[in-house]
This record gives sequence, structure tokens and C-alpha cells, in this order.
Amino acid sequence: MKNDHSKLAAATFAGGCFWCTESDFAQRTGIVEVIPGYTGGHKEDPSYNEVLSGRTGHREAVQVRFDEKVISYAQLLDIFWRHMDPTDTGGQFVDRGSQYRSAIFYHDTSQKALAEESKQALDRSGRFDKPVATEILPFEKFYPAEFYHQEYYKKNPLRYKFYRSNSGRDQFLHTAWADEKHLDSQAPTVHGDNGKPPDAVLRERLSALQYTVTQQDGTEPPFDNAYWDNHAEGIYVDIVSGEPLFSSADKYDSGTGWPSFSRPLASENIVERKDRRLLTTRIEVRSKRADSHLGHVFEDGPPPFRRRYCINSAALRFIPKERLADDGYGHLLKQFH
Repeated sequence: MKNDHSKLAAATFAGGCFWCTESDFAQRTGIVEVIPGYTGGHKEDPSYNEVLSGRTGHREAVQVRFDEKVISYAQLLDIFWRHMDPTDTGGQFVDRGSQYRSAIFYHDTSQKALAEESKQALDRSGRFDKPVATEILPFEKFYPAEFYHQEYYKKNPLRYKFYRSNSGRDQFLHTAWADEKHLDSQAPTVHGDNGKPPDAVLRERLSALQYTVTQQDGTEPPFDNAYWDNHAEGIYVDIVSGEPLFSSADKYDSGTGWPSFSRPLASENIVERKDRRLLTTRIEVRSKRADSHLGHVFEDGPPPFRRRYCINSAALRFIPKERLADDGYGHLLKQFH
């Protein structure tokens, strides 16, 4: 690899077919690389056919390299649980055998504790009528799969979509998580009517920077954040609750180094209040349901609104236009037509 990933954290998950698991992780902000491969067995450097036989002890898995400043390990666990069947003891969907059984391979004691806690919480939730069977195992060695398996969903989109649509995976997920269709797997689960989970949950599920910004009214560095120069079409939602806040249609380059918008996408989800913490009075911007600190609004924006919503990337999650329908925001697609 030409890129320096030495400062990134690693996580390893087995969720059945690694084409699907790679695809589901790769589209998430903060995840830099997802590598399909094999782990958990006794055979050195196994081939795909050897793993497929079920005699190596290995499982199809992915290794995720991620930036902990942008996305936390707890958020990766949320993504993992929501993209496979954790109750299946014999494989995943149409893929049967031990090589397709789900597992979390922890890299350290912190990952182990978070994985065990999230598994117990999912089991207690009563979401499934069978117990959560996903194993939590120590990580030992990972073997990248053959080249043609890497980014298979991109290289062979038609074959991948045909396989996935016939595997039963998406049909199961649609039913299992229908009540949280408006949420994305990166966003912490909403608790109660105000959309804000308990502080202990937020500390686990948000990165350190996300917590500092949204819960302690912090400010991230300019020109060194996720979205200040993002030009893709899509919407920006609250990192905690998933409520829609801003649109790329109203985003512009203010030269400040932070994402800037001329107006909110949904004004009913925005709260403005006076902020007198500095020598001058500013207008702070917060989300309504989650009460997240987002940033500030100024009266020096472009016409016709003359407003500049200067927002921290760490308070936001970007959903590309192509994913709006899948993530439950299909009603907002009309603004891009």
C-alpha cells in the first residue's frame, strides 16, 4: 500500500460473505481501508478454496483500518450488528458452514470489553427471538484474500448485486431493523423522545473529538476535519440522533476551514441561542432532538440569506445522495433532482 496507515486502528469482523461485509463497512466515514481475508484457523496462508472446504478453521472476515478521531470502535460494532444475522449458528444466509459463522476478533482488552458489552446489550434488547450467537474471540493472524476478492462489489457490481439480492441478507436486515430505518449504523442508537442516549453510552459510541464537540461545546481544528472540503452531493445529519440538519445544496466555501452552509436543511431541527462565553456575543447552533453543540451562525454569508452556519464536522455525519433511500432519508432526494 502506498498510503501510510501506521497510525490507524484495526478491527476484525466475520459476518458471512466478505464481499458484503466489506461493502457495508467501506462506505462509512472514518473507515480508511477494508480488507477481505481469512482468520481464526490453523492453516498458514490459506487459499479461498481451502477455506471454502471448511477444513482450515478459518472464517471469511474483513480487517477494518479506521481513524479513531472520526469513528470509534463502538460505532464499528453498531455497523457490524446491523449488517448480519447474529443469531445464526450455522453460517450466514445462503452461505452455510463454519467458515461463514459470525465472530468478533478483538485486538486488545478494550475491544474485548466493548464487544462483550454490546453483545449483551443486543441480547437483552429482545430484538431477536433467538439468542445472539456471534462469538467473541482473540485476534491472532489475518490473511488477506486473493486480489479478485478485494473490492469485489466495485469490480463486479452486477454479479455482486445479483448475489446479494438473492442471498436473503437485505430482506432479513430490513425486517430486523425496520423500527430504526431512519438511523444509520454509525449513529448511536436513539434513546427516548429527545434523541439523546445516556452520557455513558455517548462516551463509548462517539470518538473523543465527537464527544468533546457535541457534549462539551468544543471546536475542532480548521482545515483538519472531515467535511470542510467535501463537495459530494448529500445531506448532513446529527452524529448522535441522525436528525437531518444541512444539505450539500446549501454548502459553500467560506474560507474558514469549517463546513459552512447558507441555511439549514430542516430549520425545525435547529436551535439558535445566545453564546456569551467569549468577549462578544455569538449565536450558537444546536440540534433540537439530541441537543448537540454544532457550531455558530453569523450574518456574513452569501445572498440571498446572508447567513453562514459555521459547523463542526465532528458533530455531523454525511450521507451521500446515493445512500439516502437506503438509510431512510429517501424523502429528501427530491432536492437533488
